[in-house]
Amino acid sequence: MKRGYHHGNLRQALVEAALSLIAEKGPTGFTLSEAAKAADVTPAAVYRHFAGRDDLIAEVARQGFDIFGALMEYAYNGGKPSALAAFEATGRAYLAFARKYPGHYMAMFESGLAPANHPDLAQVSAKARSVLEQAALHLSQHLPADRRPPASMFSSHIWAMSHGVVELFMRGNGAASPFPPEDLLEAGIGIYLRGLGLIAPDQ
Repeated sequence: MKRGYHHGNLRQALVEAALSLIAEKGPTGFTLSEAAKAADVTPAAVYRHFAGRDDLIAEVARQGFDIFGALMEYAYNGGKPSALAAFEATGRAYLAFARKYPGHYMAMFESGLAPANHPDLAQVSAKARSVLEQAALHLSQHLPADRRPPASMFSSHIWAMSHGVVELFMRGNGAASPFPPEDLLEAGIGIYLRGLGLIAPDQ
């Protein structure tokens, strides 16, 4: 096969090559030339599909958010069987995604890319975030409007908590935990939601 051509979908082959390199070296630890070499094409061929490394990483992140959003939506399941159970399910889906798709996860959250600079990425990331906000809104509907915390605020807090559990206790970037990541997150969500008055103390 002549280098510079590809027998299949070169754009996706470059994404797969980037995923492997991200998992090995992190989202900023490889060059576009390395991605081209891994895909068995010339660096010049890459520029027919991506303007540069950031553009390639943005596509990896876009595909990641697409998968992530679908998993979150499936976990939420329209708020069934209850608002609380659905909300907790989205937290478990976050951990499951980070565990199963580490390359995508790093491209999404550790690459330093600003979604606003990549319209397609911004669109899918907003869609994924909206699932958690919808779950948060559903969970808070029983509270009077003047006592109801903004859904975007407490869904962001849960997102941050989920990310912290992934980074510190699932990916080994912090101290070892005597508890499984899922248990840590579920307990943290419960404590936080009780503090806001969103669930009863005995739930």
